[in-house]
Amino acid sequence: MKLIVGLGNPGLKYNKTRHNAGFLLIDRLCEKLNVQLDKNKCKSNYGIYRYKNDKVIIAKPMTYMNLSGEAVKSLMKFYDVDVKDVIIIHDDLDLPLGKLRMRHSGSSGGQKGMGNIIDLLGTKDINRIRIGISNDKNIDTIDYVLTKFSKDEMKVLDDVIDKATDAIIYSLDHDFELAMSKYN
Repeated sequence: MKLIVGLGNPGLKYNKTRHNAGFLLIDRLCEKLNVQLDKNKCKSNYGIYRYKNDKVIIAKPMTYMNLSGEAVKSLMKFYDVDVKDVIIIHDDLDLPLGKLRMRHSGSSGGQKGMGNIIDLLGTKDINRIRIGISNDKNIDTIDYVLTKFSKDEMKVLDDVIDKATDAIIYSLDHDFELAMSKYN
């Protein structure tokens, strides 16, 4: 069993904001795999995709970004998912807009949702896909991550979301390391 979680903030107010890059990727993945996020449990909206003889849980935490670990830990416990079978998708201020980085371990890099997940799971060894959202040093970070992408930025973001979606699907057949070497 695998668990794929895109981080973001619930509610229309946060739709298409920089901090919701993880939610945007989950939306695209669900569209490609024809999955509905029709379950609401474990502090998440999620759906289950049957891939070969395995289940893949695709989820959006409904806890708000800074408490994402509560949802991830709850889903892992409820479905008995091992941490090696988890992929977290989140925004990254330190990457240029449209860049993708896959890692199987590391710090949160200041991303509060990822930090909460690391704290609650007690390990930094968590597969993650970081989506670059750039950074504007002239705007307070909290305000910046909650701004919406412009139309031009969305075009750039669409390309990286497609690439990351392909990487996730590829990782279902191959190990995450192979996906990293192909898509980083």
